[in-house]
Amino acid sequence: MKKIILPLVFMLLISSEILAQQYEVNVVTVVESIVPNGLGRSRMISTNSERDYKEFTTTQSEDDNSRNKADRSEIRVKDYDETKLLNFYNLGGIRFQNIAANDALITSKINTMLAESWDLAFVTSAVESDAGEKDGQGIFITRLIFKRPKQ
Repeated sequence: MKKIILPLVFMLLISSEILAQQYEVNVVTVVESIVPNGLGRSRMISTNSERDYKEFTTTQSEDDNSRNKADRSEIRVKDYDETKLLNFYNLGGIRFQNIAANDALITSKINTMLAESWDLAFVTSAVESDAGEKDGQGIFITRLIFKRPKQ
């Protein structure tokens, strides 16, 4: 009986330790312009600051219509890394060399994060593209969400 109980207790201790492990998360956002003629701005952004969303959150209810007292300027982050990227378009149309250059920079960032023990957990993307002849605006946005055990 002891031979069965001791391994079970040991397994429970290990599994509870694994379940209790906490992670830190890091988000890298890539914004690539799809504005024609190279007029847009493309960047890769990663923050060096932390914010607690609770400081800027209010709970709305039918009885209370309170607003958060925090000033929007308090939310802004000025401590971040900004990597310039190339735009998808120029006067000649779509530039595949620009896409390849951006891919090289994004790959470099991912490889650096992996070397720093971050795991790429999720990737999300979206596009707001040209809505017709008179629009001429748009961005392609990708969020790379990394995680690693808290150190």
